[in-house]
Amino acid sequence: MDLYDVMARRRDTRAEFTGRPPRAEVLERVLGAAHLAPSVGTSQPWVFVTVRDPDRLAAFRDHVETERQVFAASLDGERAETFARIKVEGILESGLGVVVGYDPTTAGEQVLGRHAIADAGLYSVCLAIQNLWLAATAEDLGVGWVSFYREEFLRDLVGFPAHVRPVAWLCVGEVAHLPAVPDLERFGWRDRGPLVVHEETYVPAGGA
Repeated sequence: MDLYDVMARRRDTRAEFTGRPPRAEVLERVLGAAHLAPSVGTSQPWVFVTVRDPDRLAAFRDHVETERQVFAASLDGERAETFARIKVEGILESGLGVVVGYDPTTAGEQVLGRHAIADAGLYSVCLAIQNLWLAATAEDLGVGWVSFYREEFLRDLVGFPAHVRPVAWLCVGEVAHLPAVPDLERFGWRDRGPLVVHEETYVPAGGA
């Protein structure tokens, strides 16, 4: 599959999971692709935890539902009505969670390229997640990034030590299909904007 086609097909999956997790060899390829990501100083600061235990999946789903209700309570009018139609997770439906963490200690204290930008390691983890997501799409898998959680809850749930920061819970599994239109656009929450490129210096919108 052409790389640009994969980028265009990639979706944040929620309701399309079939309940079948990826086959072992496919998951190994997808995680291997994540591990090929570039990283500051070749620090490879990512940590992956696969979660399949039904009780642990249910505990995370319940926590996410609580946080969904917290956010819903902050909305009113059209925003509240629109959000009520949006599914924010596929934790049980996917049958597999891949928790991605950031460990700043993987390459010691002197990480080449991190001295001036403390978050460079965190950016590296996000690159690994993008690799994983594109590889999963090429394998006809769905991925859903769940963000309705408190970091301390997820850290305790999967046993991360204090210095490892949870970055993502990714629902990964086989899907019936990938939606042609992303959910947030389809439900009217927000449309994708056009590409904007500034030359030489940033110009505020509407500026001269």
